[in-house]
Amino acid sequence: MAAERTPAVILGAAGYVGAELLRLIALHPRFELAHAVSESKPGSSIAAAFPHLAPSHGDACFSSVSAAQAVLERGAQVALFSALPHGESAPRILEWMKLAEERGAELRIVDISADLRLGDPALHAKVYGKPHPAPELLERAVCALPELVRGVPSKLIAHPGCFTTAVTLACRPLQALGLSAGPYFASAITGSTGSGREPVAATHHPWRHGNMRAYSPFAHRHEPEMQRLIGADGPKPEVLFVPTSGPFARGIHATVHVTLREPMTGAALREQLKAFWSGMPFIRVEDAPPALKDVVGTNCCRITAEARGCEAVIISVIDNLTKGAAGGAVQWMNRLFEVPDTTGLLIPGPGWN
Repeated sequence: MAAERTPAVILGAAGYVGAELLRLIALHPRFELAHAVSESKPGSSIAAAFPHLAPSHGDACFSSVSAAQAVLERGAQVALFSALPHGESAPRILEWMKLAEERGAELRIVDISADLRLGDPALHAKVYGKPHPAPELLERAVCALPELVRGVPSKLIAHPGCFTTAVTLACRPLQALGLSAGPYFASAITGSTGSGREPVAATHHPWRHGNMRAYSPFAHRHEPEMQRLIGADGPKPEVLFVPTSGPFARGIHATVHVTLREPMTGAALREQLKAFWSGMPFIRVEDAPPALKDVVGTNCCRITAEARGCEAVIISVIDNLTKGAAGGAVQWMNRLFEVPDTTGLLIPGPGWN
């Protein structure tokens, strides 16, 4: 391994988000895959599980936890990504942090599960229906989008959910600029990869193909995340969120309706959004509504807005696996290692996926 490159470990590497991390790290000039951890597939071929990764991962195999932890040597700096399921991630992260401290290694961590997002063990228990698995980590973790935080707020980052990413990037400018007068009514359609790799009835292809289904209206677990991030520097706004399962694999198309404090034209509102996101390489405000194919496979978010009097609609599209999960996590890890946010992420999408 080249001395200037940093070993990266992925926990939960056999899932969809884990596979997306494997794809991105294969192209990354700073991070080098040290271990792709899968407790269900140790020793098995990565390319056999994900044939599309065969060109980049060749004969590489998934690792066991114990084999991966050998990377924690005195003085070592390690990038740890956790793509483990909710409830399993925080205890594993705590285990790695304790071991790193014992061995004199330095960990910088991005968690893509929901375990460290809400910050309050009581709120976590209310939303997820069970006690937090490692509450001692909550004070150390910061949940945020890299576009909304300067510098390195912590070496333990909780990446927000994919729905939260799409809706927050649409709504945060209106909240921060004082343009919004009322609740945010958000509806978002997501691809089937957002449900994970293990098939269940609601994500089975014959059911999902050519079909759409709303679920958990006004009760989705991402709603509290949206409220916290949209209202980051003031009162939490009301967010009324309805998620919908879409008949495609990747992407989120979010539509948000909101009442403005003052009448505006669509052009004027878009200019406000463009100014707010100026200098953010992964966010682009369009004059026309964007399509999912504009962003699938990329770490980009495309936004537009329209207004009629005091009524406004904001449309946001992202790839749920990239910007909403693995890409956002790599963007954060770039920040934690003080390299440009864009490092390894300026990749074009497939276009006609």
